Amino acid sequence: MKDELVQLLVQKVGLEKDVAQTVVDEVMEFLGAKLPEPYGDLLNKVMVGDEDGFGLDDAADLLGSLFGGKK
Repeated sequence: MKDELVQLLVQKVGLEKDVAQTVVDEVMEFLGAKLPEPYGDLLNKVMVGDEDGFGLDDAADLLGSLFGGKK
């Protein structure tokens, strides 16, 4: 997904690929630092395509924490 976002910035905004990559990296770092746990880690998993991926357990944990469930 991260690579897709870089390509989108190149195509739609006209950024050079290395600049688009830097923008995506900076935004991910910013959001990762600002989001409470576990959202920063989940964002990274989704964007980078962690080998473990973003599975049903991750989705359940995310939804549970959004609605006041266990964290």
